[in-house]
Amino acid sequence: MASVTCTAPVNIAVVKYWGKRDTQLILPTNDSLSVTLSQDILHSKTSISASKEYTQDRLWLNGKEEDITNNKRMHNCFRETRALRKKMEEQDSSLTPLSTYCLHVCSENNFPTAAGLASSASGLAALVFTLAKLFDLPISMSDLSRIARQGSGSSCRSLFGGFVAWEMGDQEDGSDSRAVQIAPDTHWPELEALICVVSDAKKGTSSTSGMQQTIETSRLMKERLQLVPELMDAMTKAILDKDFQSFAELTMRDSNQFHCVCLDTFPPIFYLNDTSRGIIKLIHEYNASYGTYKAAYTFDAGPNAVIYAPKENMKEIVQMIAHYFPPSEEKKSTYFTDPYHLFENGKLSGDRPIINDSFNSSVIPVYPAGSVGRLLHTKVHDGPRVLSNDQSLLNAEGIPKNLIQ
Repeated sequence: MASVTCTAPVNIAVVKYWGKRDTQLILPTNDSLSVTLSQDILHSKTSISASKEYTQDRLWLNGKEEDITNNKRMHNCFRETRALRKKMEEQDSSLTPLSTYCLHVCSENNFPTAAGLASSASGLAALVFTLAKLFDLPISMSDLSRIARQGSGSSCRSLFGGFVAWEMGDQEDGSDSRAVQIAPDTHWPELEALICVVSDAKKGTSSTSGMQQTIETSRLMKERLQLVPELMDAMTKAILDKDFQSFAELTMRDSNQFHCVCLDTFPPIFYLNDTSRGIIKLIHEYNASYGTYKAAYTFDAGPNAVIYAPKENMKEIVQMIAHYFPPSEEKKSTYFTDPYHLFENGKLSGDRPIINDSFNSSVIPVYPAGSVGRLLHTKVHDGPRVLSNDQSLLNAEGIPKNLIQ
């Protein structure tokens, strides 16, 4: 039995991908650009073993076995990586014929699935990266991203750390639709993120169905597609220049525009809720009170906010969010974790935000306790990691160690 375990990160787009021009190959209608967040806070962990004793491919997700017979996206990843391994075996007869073995796959997220936190991106990136390591494929990460893209579009960006562009390409076979790193995580270490978990429930409209509804019915989407090339150039420049003022405005405008086309979809798609809109108002007032951009929000296909900000602003932002969106009594102990030691003893100090005299404290009311369930403070970080064998999710028989019956 051959076995490998890896983790892959979450990426949060600042120029959104929304819509496919080819649903089979998952070819996007526009370029996109994302920031890779630390795996210390959010990651998907995948163990894959191959054995000639296995009788079929099997998958366990978060401890429960899933039926993969009709999972075309996973089969795409299996097919492409096995084909590359088979070529290697044909050229070198001494290699173990892993391409002919069935696979056991066990994957776990340390965050909610299908709640708008990019779980499919990290999950499919972990799958493809682990397959590549298991099969020992001599392939570049950009080439590997073309395979990951066929599992989940945005997963191609989770194969890199730092700041990553997904180039839509123009070839019908998708050969030039791939991810490329525009700057490593070490380029802008001062940039951090605060994830406000508004809801960890599975969203009502999946990204897959939502984006196709938008492409088919939204007139505004056609206008957006014309603006993205200029936006990509401006965002890339802002990142390379470490220009937070430009980065912040572009990020917020792109998020607003994305949710506008969701509203323009017919019937409309509502990913944001009242708490999401409260966070938007609060960040705008916070910025206005200083007369400069101190923070920027973005929302993917869900109600959860990701607030980007320079490290020096993050303590104040955490205090502000915690004041207006306090934790419920039963979740106080898990409301905020402090991995980068913003606060003494990892606890929020005081119950009021530290805001200047220009701040309008009545911009929004204090929301009911529990409106934001958790605050996750994280930062820009690296791409997929290979773990040691003792961290495998599978036992010696290829069955999950934490099997849920």
